[in-house]
Amino acid sequence: MKKQSSLSKLMDYAGNFRYLTVASWVLSALSALVALLPFVYIWMVIKEVLDAAPDYSAVENLAHNGWMAVLFSVVSMLIYVSALLCSHLAAFRVQRNIRSKAMHHIVKLPAGFMDEIGSGKVRKIIYESSAATETYLAHQLPDKANALATPVGLLILLLVFDWHLGLLSLVPIVFAFMIMSAMTGKRMAKKMEEYNNALGQMSNEAVEYVRGIAVVKTFGQSVFSFKRFKESIDNYEKWVIAYTKDLRMPMVFYTTLVNAIFAVLIAAAMVMASDGVTNEFLLNLLYYIIITPIITLTLTRIMYASENEMIVDDAMKRIDSIMNLKPLSEPLEPQHPKDNSIELTDVFFKYSGANKNVLNGISISVKPGEHIALVGPSGGGKTTLASIAARFWDVDSGTVKIGEVDVKNISKEELMNTVSFVFQDSKLFKTSILENVRMAEPDASRDEVLQALHDAQCDDILEKLPYGIDTVVGTKGVYLSGGERQRISIARVMLKNTPILILDEATAYADPDNEAKVQAAFNALAKGKTVLMIAHRLSAVTGVDRIYVIKDGNVDDQGTHSELKDKNGLYADMWNQYNNAAKWKVGAVND
Repeated sequence: MKKQSSLSKLMDYAGNFRYLTVASWVLSALSALVALLPFVYIWMVIKEVLDAAPDYSAVENLAHNGWMAVLFSVVSMLIYVSALLCSHLAAFRVQRNIRSKAMHHIVKLPAGFMDEIGSGKVRKIIYESSAATETYLAHQLPDKANALATPVGLLILLLVFDWHLGLLSLVPIVFAFMIMSAMTGKRMAKKMEEYNNALGQMSNEAVEYVRGIAVVKTFGQSVFSFKRFKESIDNYEKWVIAYTKDLRMPMVFYTTLVNAIFAVLIAAAMVMASDGVTNEFLLNLLYYIIITPIITLTLTRIMYASENEMIVDDAMKRIDSIMNLKPLSEPLEPQHPKDNSIELTDVFFKYSGANKNVLNGISISVKPGEHIALVGPSGGGKTTLASIAARFWDVDSGTVKIGEVDVKNISKEELMNTVSFVFQDSKLFKTSILENVRMAEPDASRDEVLQALHDAQCDDILEKLPYGIDTVVGTKGVYLSGGERQRISIARVMLKNTPILILDEATAYADPDNEAKVQAAFNALAKGKTVLMIAHRLSAVTGVDRIYVIKDGNVDDQGTHSELKDKNGLYADMWNQYNNAAKWKVGAVND
């Protein structure tokens, strides 16, 4: 099947507005042809002056020809403005449709998609790539039609007055065009892709760096603490310098040739006029010197149009990379969970592009109302395991069941109403606390939100805020500590009131004062619910029904806290290290 071009894809996004795009091309091309007519009248002006010399009183049509040149210049501009009006209307609609369709598609993708790709890269694709298509359709495509129509009319004008001078003026253009083709071919397309890859990587790492800036400031570290961010900047620098040096000489020759037309004409005139200069020859020479700079401008516009095509091709590839991701399948005949149990059987999972599995045949079982903890070394697969249970991704093999029903057979809406996830760094939106909590249940009343906030131990937060529950948090509002944000996030989950709760390091960002309140909120939240908890602070898991020790994507051990701490295993070592760290104090230095 023939590959669809980027322009064809853009026309699909344009819908009925594609006709405005076509109209912009036609009008822009017409504008280019009309813009050449003033040069015909300029030729008439020069001819009349030369013919009348030295008796300039015999000049009769000078004013008429001058005003006709002005008139056609104005008409050309008006036609071009009309072309831009059509192209902008279509371009804005295309940009809107791309962003709208992309965002509607993203919300259907697995919930872990954003963590896997990176929010910085997704933002760049959706925002900057769609902006590139808007610029291309609104300005560059009409300009390309204008630039392609100009040589057609220009070629006629160059050959109709003096074909010898016309052909000579084209000689440097031919060589310049060959150099331009070499610079804007497939090799340039590859370079453009590398350029956008470097920018995308730098954007992604910049987002991660900014998110961790608090850690950098707290511990007095430099940018070298974020090695990947520094490497992305260095890689971009090396690429840009190498690319610039690579195109330096071709660009010098190209610029010299496109600006050397008048020099060729003057040299030719010196040879051709060795036997004397006639008025006709002088007229044509002056005319060609005046009109040939249009060739330079036109060729440069064509070159940049070719580069812009590569930019939009790359932008469409990146947008397609998002649009081609498959959303989670929806069951044709949804089934309903029988209870609040969770069961993973022989689950294998590997992230796309990874070399090895994150989960290697893991099996765990959580009974309805049971509280389970996942502990173990960092990178062992705890968060991935919990995410799989909430169907952030589909497993490569094995089964994941909730209420004895495979999660693939549960509708997305029912799964969201069955499982809630409290992250270690929960996000609040730039709106009021009321609306932040109400996101869990948009139809919830103000009193219901206040009750959820009370149950989540948030009364002290509301008391100190200037507008209580109506206070806006974030930009242009108040800022809350990590523990305070976590308690408001817990209130959101309480309002949702799902029967299964997954806690991923939920007290990680809480200070000692907030931790007690966060833990009290969790205790209220977890009553009567099935809980799957990930924790590094082992003091938080001593009272759970069962602990799974996860290491290298496998279940290393399982049991209660009492059973595991008395074994000679990984959990016992972790427990001893945790207690030693908790007892550590700064002592006085002996003299």
